[in-house]
Amino acid sequence: MTLLAVLCALGAMTLFGIAAVLQGIATARAQDVAVLDPRLLLRLARQPVFLVALVLNGLGFLLHVAALQTLPLFLVQAVIAGSVAVTAVLSVRVLRSRLAPRQWGAVAMVVFGLVLLGVSAQSGEAESGPDGLPLVLLGVVLGIAALAAAVRRLSYGAVLLGLLAGAGFGVVAVAARLLPDLGPELLTSPITAVLVLAGTVAFLVYSAAMQRGSVTTATAAMVVTQTVVPAAAGLLLGDRVRPGSVPVALLGFALALAGALGLGRFEQGLPVV
Repeated sequence: MTLLAVLCALGAMTLFGIAAVLQGIATARAQDVAVLDPRLLLRLARQPVFLVALVLNGLGFLLHVAALQTLPLFLVQAVIAGSVAVTAVLSVRVLRSRLAPRQWGAVAMVVFGLVLLGVSAQSGEAESGPDGLPLVLLGVVLGIAALAAAVRRLSYGAVLLGLLAGAGFGVVAVAARLLPDLGPELLTSPITAVLVLAGTVAFLVYSAAMQRGSVTTATAAMVVTQTVVPAAAGLLLGDRVRPGSVPVALLGFALALAGALGLGRFEQGLPVV
């Protein structure tokens, strides 16, 4: 496991955490639209704060892909889940919000869980997986889009949309793990098309979730499926832990995810003006 790959994952976590706060501010200002309505992106694009969030997400994605080239999916996605902690701490510094002792405990839980995952993970090249995997991932993305369109304004719309967005971002992570090396094949590969489609759908669904609830509610729900889905898929792609470290990895995964979900109960009070 290379230090550079770990630093890339931590960098992506930080950028995603900052971008979530900025995106939440932008979506709170935008007029509410139907789920998967592309007009939402046009309205968000008029706001400088959203454009900054978009740039940070783009840079974070590049670091995310770099980390996935050598690190196991379960490790990278658990690190990305730590972006919830970054968002919470940033809220304290920038938005003058306060964290209760239990929220600081959740932050510590995320950090400790990531340390356990780091010492238990074993790096290696990704396997290609089953031949029909790109088609399966495409079917998952289409299913996510259909379910998101059906959710609309249910009572738990923010949570449900957050879960669906996380599943979409999970597909992005799996597809990124399978990307071919730089070259003509990268542009023509089916997995590249699946990655772009999954990222677009997930981003729209995540933005819609933020409009129907708080940033932390949407993000905490997203973290669940964004972490669990790729971790399960990693079993098909050759992800492994160090010999004798399975209990450590499971404990680290559980702590990181539980801490992220605990922070999801923290309301940031994002300003709308």
